[in-house]
Amino acid sequence: MRRRRLKRLWASLHELRKRKSITRDDLLMHIGALKKEAGRDYRLVRVSLPKQEEPVNENTFHFSLDRERLRRTLRSEGRYLLRSNMQAASPETVWESYLLLARIEQAFKDLKGPLSIRPIWHQLENRIEAHIFVSFLAFCLHTTLRNLARRRAAGLTSDAILEKLSAIQMIDVHLPTTDGRRVVMSRYTQPEKDVSLLLAQLGLALPEQSPPKVYASGQASL
Repeated sequence: MRRRRLKRLWASLHELRKRKSITRDDLLMHIGALKKEAGRDYRLVRVSLPKQEEPVNENTFHFSLDRERLRRTLRSEGRYLLRSNMQAASPETVWESYLLLARIEQAFKDLKGPLSIRPIWHQLENRIEAHIFVSFLAFCLHTTLRNLARRRAAGLTSDAILEKLSAIQMIDVHLPTTDGRRVVMSRYTQPEKDVSLLLAQLGLALPEQSPPKVYASGQASL
């Protein structure tokens, strides 16, 4: 597991250094996400970050493997023993089942944490079922976004992406006319440059702005 996390961290750092026109603030955001994902293994890599107002390039942003600390970590760690009552299954199957259990536990953490699914109290059965259905859809979208980030924006978590995209807001613009009617235009705010870069990195595009609607006597028509 350590080798896998360290390899993913190393590849993500190389990808960050290859990016062009990345700002120091964006770099710090990516580094924070990588540090959270790598956990204690982040200490095995020495990372030198650019100072304030310095550009991000190979001279100001570089990293190296702390081989001495890695050797001490390998010498001091023990062995992982997994005990199970699945006697008919192969060791590989037991290990895959254990990893699946870890993912399920992480799913519950996501539901209770970033998605803020609970506490919500319902008394009617149909409301309980609706709440579970909406929660499941939210978790599916959260997982899809995380998998998309792994392929196209390594180092960013689902929470970090959602926080960035939350800057895009939907507003309704009401314009009165001289004949007493109202023109209503639903518009989303134009994303900032860093949000636009994130959308392009993820391969996502915002939909076209919806056409205006004209309201007269409570009726709407295009």
